[in-house]
Amino acid sequence: MGVPDLPVIDVSDLVSGHGPGETAREIDRACREVGFFYISGHGVDPDLIDTLDRLSREFFALPPEEKAEIAMEHGGRAWRGWFPTGAELTSGVPDVKEGLYLGTELGPDHPRVRAGTPLHGANRFPRRPAGFGGVILSYIEALTSLGHALIRGISTGLGLGPHAISERLTADPTILFRIFHYPPAAGNRAGDEEAGDERSWGVGEHTDYGLLTILRQDDSGGLEVRLGGEWTPAPPIPGTFVCNIGDMLERLTGGAYVSTPHRVVSPRSGGRLSFPFFFDPGWDARVVPVVDPDGSTGPGPDAADRWDGTSVHRFEGSYGEYLTTKVSRVFPELFEDQVI
Repeated sequence: MGVPDLPVIDVSDLVSGHGPGETAREIDRACREVGFFYISGHGVDPDLIDTLDRLSREFFALPPEEKAEIAMEHGGRAWRGWFPTGAELTSGVPDVKEGLYLGTELGPDHPRVRAGTPLHGANRFPRRPAGFGGVILSYIEALTSLGHALIRGISTGLGLGPHAISERLTADPTILFRIFHYPPAAGNRAGDEEAGDERSWGVGEHTDYGLLTILRQDDSGGLEVRLGGEWTPAPPIPGTFVCNIGDMLERLTGGAYVSTPHRVVSPRSGGRLSFPFFFDPGWDARVVPVVDPDGSTGPGPDAADRWDGTSVHRFEGSYGEYLTTKVSRVFPELFEDQVI
């Protein structure tokens, strides 16, 4: 059986504040059937996107010693800043990428910063290129607004009303933003399903932790989604973002929506940039099911069937606890040095 196409959904009605109507139904269908979809009509300024892309390329072209001035290891528990290729793990295997960890800008007097809460604090911006930090903060602001609009659509599509999820989980969302650079891996053979272990995985199979990921990718390709037991490309489409649901939306819906595994194939030449933005539950929120799954859907995959061998349905605790546990496995040495 063939793999279903990833739908492209115009979300301009959600962004403008008009009644979501058919848009909400399209998002609900995509979340139930594939867990991934493209969005157009998102309203994010294309000049802002282009500037972010340009300045990101300038930053990653800097010498490693200059990028290391804002290394994550010097940022304390906020876990913000640059990490080199191979420093981030997926299922214990080093990813073939470098990147910047970013998020909501919080000053030293914020209660969670004062308490030393992981993943909270000030961003670490480089000296060069000039203006990079301001562009990043503008992008985070724009994507946060878009995330709120999309959650209204998801909440409406679930039959909960437009504000139900935000009232429960995202009045004060956890916002995380990453900029990743994947260096080229000349041995890859794009589209060659027989290549097997010869292919270099920029990021191995995984699911995202929170509610919703909004991804901007450059024109290099490489994103693959596991649908119906098959891996299918999710190539860039000009003017769109790729959206996918995370573990907490699967948990919230009792498995009616499933957090879909995906991975990234390293580019053969030229490198690749991606900009994943994570719109997640509030740090102290406890995600409990609010929707019984459709009888034909079932409770979602068991732990043994998931990529990481854990179940999102049996977890107890706050989202902050869930996220800290996950990130501690991504940067185990950083976690041991700065949190324990």
